[in-house]
Amino acid sequence: MKRLIVLPIFLCIFFLSFLNAADYDFHEKVSSLIEQTVKKDSNGYLNRFYKNIYYIPVWVHEHKISSFSTSLLKSIEANRHNIPASLYNKSLQLKKRASAVYSRGSIKDKLALELAMSTLYSQYFSYLGSGGTDWSLFQSKLVAKNRAYDIDAKWVNYGAKGSPANMLKDAIINGNLETSMAGNRAFSYNYDKLSEKLKLYKEAAQNSHLQKITIGKKYLKPGEKSNAIPLIKERLAATDELGECSLNSSKLYDKCLLEAVKRFQKNNGLASSGVIGSKTLSALNESLASRAVKIEMNLDRIKQFNQRDEKYHVVINIPDFMLYFMENDQVKKKMRVIVGNKRHPTPVFGSRVAYIVLNPYWNVPDSIIQKEFIPKMLKDPDAMKKQNINITKSWAKDAPLVDPSTVDWEEYRYSKTVPFRFAQPPGYGNALGKIKFIFPNDFSVYMHDTPTKRLFKRDTRAFSHGCIRLSEPMEMLRVFSEVDSNVNLGSSRSILKGSKETNVYLAKSVPVDVVYLTAWVNPSGELQFRNDIYGYDKLQLACRVR
Repeated sequence: MKRLIVLPIFLCIFFLSFLNAADYDFHEKVSSLIEQTVKKDSNGYLNRFYKNIYYIPVWVHEHKISSFSTSLLKSIEANRHNIPASLYNKSLQLKKRASAVYSRGSIKDKLALELAMSTLYSQYFSYLGSGGTDWSLFQSKLVAKNRAYDIDAKWVNYGAKGSPANMLKDAIINGNLETSMAGNRAFSYNYDKLSEKLKLYKEAAQNSHLQKITIGKKYLKPGEKSNAIPLIKERLAATDELGECSLNSSKLYDKCLLEAVKRFQKNNGLASSGVIGSKTLSALNESLASRAVKIEMNLDRIKQFNQRDEKYHVVINIPDFMLYFMENDQVKKKMRVIVGNKRHPTPVFGSRVAYIVLNPYWNVPDSIIQKEFIPKMLKDPDAMKKQNINITKSWAKDAPLVDPSTVDWEEYRYSKTVPFRFAQPPGYGNALGKIKFIFPNDFSVYMHDTPTKRLFKRDTRAFSHGCIRLSEPMEMLRVFSEVDSNVNLGSSRSILKGSKETNVYLAKSVPVDVVYLTAWVNPSGELQFRNDIYGYDKLQLACRVR
């Protein structure tokens, strides 16, 4: 009882809620032993952990494990298919160990079990927040890649909030560990449904013995016969993608299989013609085990993204080249987008759309001025005039224009800053088109219109310098007018007929996340795969810790 007296009131309430009189003495002794044991390593994790919860035992009682232990083991069991096998096996070992300890163990054995459970809990907490990826290593490799290829790729991780000990304090207050752990779990981007797909692919990888599919010619078309047809059916059946088609030995590419193949192509970001060529064959022949790993890596990514719980949410998925305006987790509007090319990758980050600019100026970033415009002007002093780019001495409204032929541009080619403003006036030929949507960030990235509409017809749309070009900017404006009272579509259209730059500030900002998912489940419940356009899958694969 002496140690309990000095504990914060909420911990005392917790103890009193589940301890009977006979247990008080046991917990006093174990608490003292915990403090003596963990303080031997003053900088160790267990000392920091138990110091935060005042060295109280959490996982053991005198005659049985605590309800917290039971909740932890049940949670790990429920997630067994998408956690490291080593972590799951450790939980099984501790479950057996607990059985042995409570049949014949001493108080020191229970102390050892308590400390082992804390280590398991910490590792599981880490899994919930970060998964099986060493994100610090990932960031260092990304920096090295930037240096090697002279690019400026950025990936902002948000990750888990809080610490294992603080989450445990929360559990102590509300008396439920499962509820507290749920607060640290990812829930956005159909995380749970993607976890279910991981289970499906892992089981299929173990139980299926698929042969490599070859067609012996360039294309296999509907209505044709081929020895590959039974193998294609077997492959699609393994992952529940065959639909209502019969898994038989028929070699005819019939209408039922055609629909299944078209769905497979669409869900893999391929032209859904039903014609089976090299790209479709490559996707069909990718091993289920490697696809399971891809799903695992994307689950890890989702844990690092912002977990949004708001009515409206704009999501831009870089490998999908698509934007989704979500309302209550349903797609309100989707559209094709153009993202950064490999030399100028669009960063992965989150922000909030704060305002819309009608008839924007294009203020050219220093990086483009130095890497592209200055070399052009060194060859042709009239290069900027031909692109309708004005150069002024400063950013002041009344700053005088600069004659490019009077400036030694070589002096600024590699300098840290360029003391001139390069700007393209508003108009239909403007690089930003007629509308841009601003969400403040450190990367000078935003969504905008574009005069180069033809590029949206491409399946792979990585052409920008990092910003997100919209295929339907007026539709985006219309959607914002429906969800925000400050955006008047009629008056905005009138402004757009002119050339005066005008800012329209939202009454309430809308969250926007630029993500990088190569595997995810869409709102219709269909598993999607896309190509790794920036090589981030490969980079992350080298940072896996399981």
